[in-house]
Amino acid sequence: LLGRSQGRAHRPLAAMVAAAWPPDDGDVEAGIAVPRRCPEITNVKSFVDPTFEFPAPAAPVLRTWIPQEGWGKLSAWTFPDPVDNYLVRATSGIVFVLSLILVILKMSFESDVGYNWVPVILFDFLVRTCIGFRLSPFAWIGNTALKIARVDIFLVPSKAKRFSFFLGCVLNTVIIVLHFGLDSHIKRGPSIALVVFSGLESIGGFCVGCWLFQSFFAFRDMWYTRQDYLSMGQDMRARYMHDVEPALPSGVSIAFGFRDHGEPEVHSFDYELLVIGGGSGGLAAAKEAARLGKRVALLDFVKPSPSGSVWGIGGTCVNVGCIPKKLCHQAAIVGKVLRGHAQAFGWGEGGDAQADVRFSWGRLRANILQHIHSLNDGYVNGLRSEKVLYINAMGKLLDAHTVECTPAEGQASKITARRILIAVGGRPSVPKIPGAELGITSDDIFFLEKHPGDTLLVGASYIALELASFLQGLGCATTVLVRSKPLRGFDEDMAKRVVDNVALAGTAFVHGAAPTAMARQADGRIAVTYNAGGAERTAVFDTVVFAMGRQVQTASLGLEAVGVKTDKAGRIYHRHERTTVENIYAVGDVLVNGLELTPVAIQAGVLLMQRLFDGRKEHMSYALVPTVVFTTPEYGACGMSEELAKEVFGERQIEVFHAEFTPLEWTVPHCKFQCYVKVIANYLDKGRVVGVHYLGPNAGEVLQGFAAAMRCGITKAELDAVTGIHPVCAEELVTLRRTKRSGAVFRKTGC
Repeated sequence: LLGRSQGRAHRPLAAMVAAAWPPDDGDVEAGIAVPRRCPEITNVKSFVDPTFEFPAPAAPVLRTWIPQEGWGKLSAWTFPDPVDNYLVRATSGIVFVLSLILVILKMSFESDVGYNWVPVILFDFLVRTCIGFRLSPFAWIGNTALKIARVDIFLVPSKAKRFSFFLGCVLNTVIIVLHFGLDSHIKRGPSIALVVFSGLESIGGFCVGCWLFQSFFAFRDMWYTRQDYLSMGQDMRARYMHDVEPALPSGVSIAFGFRDHGEPEVHSFDYELLVIGGGSGGLAAAKEAARLGKRVALLDFVKPSPSGSVWGIGGTCVNVGCIPKKLCHQAAIVGKVLRGHAQAFGWGEGGDAQADVRFSWGRLRANILQHIHSLNDGYVNGLRSEKVLYINAMGKLLDAHTVECTPAEGQASKITARRILIAVGGRPSVPKIPGAELGITSDDIFFLEKHPGDTLLVGASYIALELASFLQGLGCATTVLVRSKPLRGFDEDMAKRVVDNVALAGTAFVHGAAPTAMARQADGRIAVTYNAGGAERTAVFDTVVFAMGRQVQTASLGLEAVGVKTDKAGRIYHRHERTTVENIYAVGDVLVNGLELTPVAIQAGVLLMQRLFDGRKEHMSYALVPTVVFTTPEYGACGMSEELAKEVFGERQIEVFHAEFTPLEWTVPHCKFQCYVKVIANYLDKGRVVGVHYLGPNAGEVLQGFAAAMRCGITKAELDAVTGIHPVCAEELVTLRRTKRSGAVFRKTGC
């Protein structure tokens, strides 16, 4: 009675069946789980009393499987919402008009009509009885009255239900008899008796119609979902008998009936959850599921890069992404301070401060790798403490519940799991050109044993610009080949300013260029031939790094064989992280229209586990996600770009507030970089801030708090009402007054 009738589900019964079968993602409505499959229910012995309150704390199994927030007293029935489509409204109106006509006819009949009233009375009774509950204009009144009275008129026999049905039958019988026995001398004109009789007839017809209507829909839903109920078989019964029933409060029980199909198949799995991929999202999901009491296994296997680089558990972010990149970025900042700022602040007086500063790539590399190895060990120990089985093997789906595990050495084995989570992430793309094997990617740059020297970055993504920025700061001569737009997907105005600052630091940009061939020279350097504006050119570099985007690593998972749909690039179609196979999920870079950001994968994984195993309802929001490009200076963004805001709301409906500024700490050393802030407000929504962009020092530290404010719906007026902290860069975001539309000078002067 639950599967496809979420709006009409009997809530207490739903709660108990949900306890016997944890709800799938997306099937939780109003705090009560509505499972997709449950056994056929042929006998309901008892149910949770409407006034019953769960004890606090509830038994562990109930706390795990039944959501606790917002329950309070369990209502015996949740009525359908008022009708909301035009066809039903029109029908309801017709019934109402017919009812009025019938009443008027009754009041105006002459006294000698006699038994000619029979068809009128029967017609009125049938209309109100058969159509009454959903279509009658009295439905809303009756609905509300029954809610207030806490009367449940269906499913489980009770005194209130039996009395309601009995009263309706008696009223209709009495009223019909009275109609037949009316005094034959009633005169023409209004009759109070007839009006009263019509009202009583309406009430009686409504009571019976209410009961018949709900009975019809309940049995219809049971018939439609019959196959779903039968499919779980004895497995459900066993789980209920062994896990749920002992934890139920005293006096509460449910009886499950099963149609006899011979010996039922019992589904037994090695694990409740199997995670394929040991990156940030997979690790977070595995540990959260284990914290919720589930048996979890995690597969992780790192294929060597084309240049042979390998690393430990933790995924891209920990090993070859966010962590080493930020540390190298910080190393470049330290170098800039020592070489360019120290003397201005009084350090190195009387000597050549720059000559005393020497950079060692080997020492930086060793220290960074040491820190990364400590993180790898921490992840392994963390999984062990959470009792998650870590398997260093490659996974491949054989069916919806079975995964083949292939280690680097040894024989393959099989693992089964009730649910499977795919979190394999992506790897950098490499162009198909002659000599491409001479280049490296971001997977290799942090493992180089010697200084990269003159470096070519192919691509203008945020990874390419970050690498160019910190390599330039660490003494490399850097060149960037830009095929089309830099920082595609970001605000175009901000992207141009980022490129200008990176170029100002010394990086050369070649626009409209793409490599066509690479060759090793006798001195070991790499000659790169590239096409720029239709002309072939050649340049020589010590290191060539490809930063042309990333490819998801789903090709070897066997997704197509089990029915998981992907796009041409291998990204997985999903709805709230659930794939096209109901027990297979995905988080992170592998999702279609996902965000390739570590915090997104982590949060999505944790929320998914809470929905699956803890009855929570919150889904991952992919809007208003802040991100930072770690160039010098850094660029942080949250919300819409200016171009997107204009497209969505219209150019006249938005206002862009902006300013250029110089951080106080950059004034003394006369730093040449330009910083810039921009806030985009939507006038259609009371000036709500829909985009914040910041180019300056410590962008991540500045933007995180503003992202929280945007999540709360902050408006430009509320932003202006904030008192700034002086003198810091974040202050600029709460003191913006000049708009782009005005054309006024936006370069800030003074303090």
